[in-house]
Amino acid sequence: MSGPYPTSLTLVRHAESAGNVANDAALEAGLPELDLASRDMDVPLSELGEAQATALGAWFAGRPSPPDVVWCSPYRRAVDTATLALAAAGLDVPIRLDERLREREFGVLDRLTKLGIEARFPEQAAARAFLGKFFHRPPGGESWADVAARVRSIVTDLRLDHAHEDVVVVTHQAVIMLFRYVLDGLDEAALLGLDDTIDIANTSVGTYEGDGSSLRLTKFNNTDHLPERATTDEPDRPVAPR
Repeated sequence: MSGPYPTSLTLVRHAESAGNVANDAALEAGLPELDLASRDMDVPLSELGEAQATALGAWFAGRPSPPDVVWCSPYRRAVDTATLALAAAGLDVPIRLDERLREREFGVLDRLTKLGIEARFPEQAAARAFLGKFFHRPPGGESWADVAARVRSIVTDLRLDHAHEDVVVVTHQAVIMLFRYVLDGLDEAALLGLDDTIDIANTSVGTYEGDGSSLRLTKFNNTDHLPERATTDEPDRPVAPR
């Protein structure tokens, strides 16, 4: 597709969620699954996550001008992050929810730790080891390649709907990594190498600046707005109802 890009595109990971906390507890206890009774899309922010989202408001307030729009995953932890941050900054910016920005779907592996996956679905653990995380699609779930297709369509819509505008996207870790894959023209090896070396922090900020015809990464995984004690970077894990 030819045509203009947004003036800037900023990618923000949601604040720490109760799912991140439950994952830590399950790993520490050596449990096969997370102790969560809500759907993944309904998991709220943790107490620390609420503080992180409020601190993100300092980043919004410190911008030369407010963004024109915030595109957001419809999952509660992302919506609450955007809402709390904008409120803390005193900004009235439209929030547009889009299901294509949702977390990657894990299918039958929902809410299971690595230990649980290996015990209950050893064939899926073996398939993932053989295919790699980019192309492995668990039954009922998505591969990273599936999420990349979502991201490509989002980028097209941003170019059509928000050319020459400042756009902020609040979403999830894997989705942000796949924005890097799409916008930076990475291949599978480069993406997985990047993923091995970077843990995207909760409420971290990554910004692409546009020149009209392209976007260039100028900042990534920045947490200057967060107090040091409030920085967390636990990956999202499969979570679903009991």
